Parts: sequence; C-alpha cells; structure tokens
Amino acid sequence: MRSLRLLHTADWHLGQTLHGIPRDAEHERFLDWLLDRIGELRVDALVIAGDVFDGQNPPIPALALFYRFIARAKARHPRLDIVVVAGNHDSASRLEAPSPLMTEMGVRVVGTLPISAGGLFDPSPLVVPLRDADGEIAARCVAMPYLRPSDLGPTDEEDDTDPLVEGVRRLYERAWTGGRALCRAGEALILTGHCYMRGGALSELSERKILGGNLHALPVDIFPDDAAYVALGHLHRAQAVGGREAVRYSGSPIPLALDEEPYPHQVVLAEFAAGRLVGHEALRVPRHVAIHRIVAETPEAALERLKRLAFDETLARDAWPFLEVTVTLPEPRPALRDEVEAVLAGRPVRLLKLVVRLTGSGQTLADGAPPTDLASLEPEEVFRRLYRRSHDGDPDLELVAAFHELLTTVQEAA
Repeated sequence: MRSLRLLHTADWHLGQTLHGIPRDAEHERFLDWLLDRIGELRVDALVIAGDVFDGQNPPIPALALFYRFIARAKARHPRLDIVVVAGNHDSASRLEAPSPLMTEMGVRVVGTLPISAGGLFDPSPLVVPLRDADGEIAARCVAMPYLRPSDLGPTDEEDDTDPLVEGVRRLYERAWTGGRALCRAGEALILTGHCYMRGGALSELSERKILGGNLHALPVDIFPDDAAYVALGHLHRAQAVGGREAVRYSGSPIPLALDEEPYPHQVVLAEFAAGRLVGHEALRVPRHVAIHRIVAETPEAALERLKRLAFDETLARDAWPFLEVTVTLPEPRPALRDEVEAVLAGRPVRLLKLVVRLTGSGQTLADGAPPTDLASLEPEEVFRRLYRRSHDGDPDLELVAAFHELLTTVQEAA
C-alpha cells in the first residue's frame, strides 16, 4: 500500500516588516524548524500554497532566505518533492523565473496559468507527481496558483451567477479534471488554491483583499468530493472550510499583524494511503518573538501594567517582544508616548504601536487624536475616506469591488 507524508504550509510573507521592524530573524528560525521537521517526520512532499514573499519585489535578504531553504532542503532530502504556487502578494513571473533550475532540482514552481500555443488554458503542466519513500508515485498534486481577474476570461453578462466566482469555478474544474485523469489506482488527488473561501475567518490587518475585496468568496463545492486533500493559502488563521476537514488553510507560520497574536500558527502534516487522506496533524511553530497587547481604561492603569511586565534580559535583540498599548482617554494627552517610553527605557521590549481612544470629551477621535499616518491605513480605508468627502455615507459593495480590481491591477504591475 502506497503511503505519502505531506507538509502543507502557506503565507510565509518573507521580507515582511511589522511597523517598520524586519521579520527576517523570525522567518529564519521558522525555516530552520521546518527543515528539522521534514527530516524528523520523514516527509515526502512539501506544498507552499502561495504568498512566499510579502511583496512583488522582495528584498534581497528575503530572496536569500527562500533559495537557501530550498537548497538546504534538497541537499538533506534529495527525494523530497516541493511544490510552490504563487499567491496574491507574489510576483508570479518573478517567482517562476528560476523554474528551469528549480525543476531540475525536483522543485515545481507555478506562478501563472499555462497557456497552450492556441491561447487556451492547458492544465497538464500544473499536475505534479508526488512520490513516496520508495520512489513510487503516490499522489498527483494540481498546483493551482492565485487567480487574477484577468485569468478568468469573458463572462456571460446575462447570467445571474457571480461572474468572478463562476470564472474561477470553470478554471478549477478543468484543472481538477486534468489531474484526476492522470491519477492511477491508489494515487491521491491533491489540490492547491490561494483564494478566499466563503465562511473563512480572516485577519483584517494583514490580509490583502482579493477578487474584488473578498466580496466574491468562493464556495467549498468548487473542490470535488473525490479530492483527497485541498491545500489552501491566503487566510492566516488555520482552519478547515465548509465542514470539510480535508479542505483547509494551513495558516501563516508567524503572526503577520499584532491582532494575530491570540491564535496558533502552524503547518499541517497530512498522511495519505491507498489514495485517501488517513490523518492530519497541526504542528505548532515555535514563536521566536512574543507579542504583548496591553488594553487599559486609563493612562495610569496602562503605565502600572507596563511596570509589572516581566521580560527576559538574556534575549538577543531580534527576539525582544513586540508591544502594543491601547489606552482610553477623556481628552488628548500629548505626553503619553513619552510617559510610556520612559517606563520601557532600558528594558528588552519594542513598542510597535500606541493606540489612543478618546471618549467623554465631545470630540471625535478624528478631532482629538494626532494626525493619522497615511502608511498605517489600508488602501480601502483611504478610498472610503476620500469617498466620504464628496458623498453621504459609504460606497456600495459594487464600487468597493471595482476599487479592489483596480488596486490589484496596480499592485501586480508594480
């Protein structure tokens, strides 16, 4: 009986900075940990379901981290199959550029949809054989990358269905059908996707909206029932989708925003036998940098809580905890940041964010708070603020969706 052990991970976001702080040290610790797990657990295949990098033009240290990991993984485990698909944060063409070298190493990288000489979508190059410890093919992985609106082709304007969702459904069906046709008896059909699924719990502060601003959520029935496993990326909270345990987001390996601190970050170990999923296990990723979030009703309470925080004086600087402080004030207190920084002076901690909420003064937050740093706002919030200058209320859903389609086009051209 053929068996296969697969590690599913996604949303690495190599090259990310958090409020100006680089995350390279955290990512390096994660990749070292991942490499150790591959050997310890006798993993046969690794799937990275998109958002390898945080941006279209990743910095050199981020590129070095990724390619060094690939080289070390293949040097230690030559038989390891690695499948990498592009996410919405990745530059599909940049990710695919070294494919000739990567393919020779046993690494399949898919950034864009393969198009035949006749200009049609050809799913066959997306199907990657995955081999077990004996070198026998135990599964076929359909490596579907993030789909952009431009990939979806023309739609029927008179159809009542959502054209973006139906466009994705058509492409997925062709891809899965192509993968299924190549599966022989005893081989598992494994699918990938980098997308926003209906009912998924997302992190508002760190997940870029896709396919019209997450308004066009995909139904779980786009994935066939005979798929042994669907490895998803995009949502940073690990979760199954639509009540189907075999359709799941692995989640991001590190918190990518301060509000992601409460939930676990992990990769998924999935095991297959005789063409079926026979078990899956969440592997918690050790957190290199702790996150402390202080919420207080008065400045005095906040300062007192900060004084009581205990920190490990032996930590290297790149492991100092991140700190977010939220304080409610009856009126502006311009010196509050100085007071907070005075309490923290000389202690091994990094203050990333001080949030002030004004109440009871008759002023709105916009009237009483310091001017907002434009860089701290999400593009959709900037759009909504500009809209409110000239119109009553908020833009409707269709206009927000159109804005996100335009934003996606600009981001991908950057």
